[in-house]
Amino acid sequence: MTTIATVAANFTRDLEQNYQAITDHVARARAQGVDFLVFPEAAIGGYLSSLGNHGDTIKNTTRSLPPAIRLDGPEIARVQSIIGNMVVAIGFCELADDGHTRYNAAAILDGTHVYGTYRKVHQPLGENMSYSSGTDWDVFDTPIGRVGLQICYDKAFPEAARVMALKGAEIIASLSAWPAARTATAENLQDDRWTYRFNLFDTARALDNQVFWIASNQAGTFGSLRYVANAKIVDPGGNILDTTLLDEGMAVADIDIEGTFRTMRAGMFHLRDRRPDAYGLLTETDTDASTGAQWRALAHA
Repeated sequence: MTTIATVAANFTRDLEQNYQAITDHVARARAQGVDFLVFPEAAIGGYLSSLGNHGDTIKNTTRSLPPAIRLDGPEIARVQSIIGNMVVAIGFCELADDGHTRYNAAAILDGTHVYGTYRKVHQPLGENMSYSSGTDWDVFDTPIGRVGLQICYDKAFPEAARVMALKGAEIIASLSAWPAARTATAENLQDDRWTYRFNLFDTARALDNQVFWIASNQAGTFGSLRYVANAKIVDPGGNILDTTLLDEGMAVADIDIEGTFRTMRAGMFHLRDRRPDAYGLLTETDTDASTGAQWRALAHA
């Protein structure tokens, strides 16, 4: 069995607060025998304080932006000193080698190794004014299995998870700073339409690809954003094994990766039963007017 945990917590620009939160969650996880712990998007340095064409979403400005971190910098080294032999996924703002390009990024690492990194591909609501975009999804061999990483809005795109599943991902860690709706927010945040979408995407992507899905999220508030938490662990059948709901905290579950896959994929196996020959439109990259008109016609057929 492998013990998995995922965090819902608040992370800000205060790096020392972030390190203390990481330390506290790692200690709690270690006491429960956790092998793999997932922290949210932007757990080192916090996320943007707003989304849309205002606030800190202004390209090439440092106003209110998260600290830009190099993979070989002291911030990642500090996290590694805290986590020791535990495998952890964590989000941060990555500074590229050119010294100015920023990526919304995540890494999977332990105290001595960085097993892989990911740069967010799909960007919502003006996020591209603060970050450049990644271009692909890799899957990484780690001590707890083959793990894929994605960040927040990526979960709305089935292709992202499917690519990683086809590359052999057993676990997909989805790190988020997912807020509630800005307008017509539900009185009970658990009933909010953006909370509903967050949870639906998590269960659907796990079931689509018959993988273990580990969703972390920010909690509380930061700037104009109110986060919905709901960190969770979902099995390959789309069943939620544990969740924090709206609370800060940690969801924990023991999973049998090999045994679950053997059972879930013995009959209906979604990856095996695909029909790529029928999916031509999904790989069409021609965006000229005629193709756009064709897509619109199909959408309204």
